[in-house]
Amino acid sequence: MSTESVLEHHLDAFANQDLDAVLEDYDDDSVIVTNMGTSRGLDEIEGLFEELFADFSQPGSEIEVVQEEIEGDLAYIVWHGETPDNDYEFATDTFIVRDDTIVQQTFAGDITPK
Repeated sequence: MSTESVLEHHLDAFANQDLDAVLEDYDDDSVIVTNMGTSRGLDEIEGLFEELFADFSQPGSEIEVVQEEIEGDLAYIVWHGETPDNDYEFATDTFIVRDDTIVQQTFAGDITPK
């Protein structure tokens, strides 16, 4: 699979709030670094996405990817979204994909609680 297809799978799985499908994109050595902390391995990454899904599963939640760039094993997205609890005014994710797996990811966002 290409970096583009891994990213597409990941974004589709997130949009469908399919935790099992999201976790297929990572392995026990994967790391996600955010401005709220670092998640290492599948157990911690699962907890991170459980929290995100709890926020984005609420009625009226929306998310829009406004930019997507792919260069080799690097993918970068810019997005914004809104939930009943939070306004994600500006957010970015960077993904490093190797052997069909997101091995490293960063997230940064301007999130305002409502």
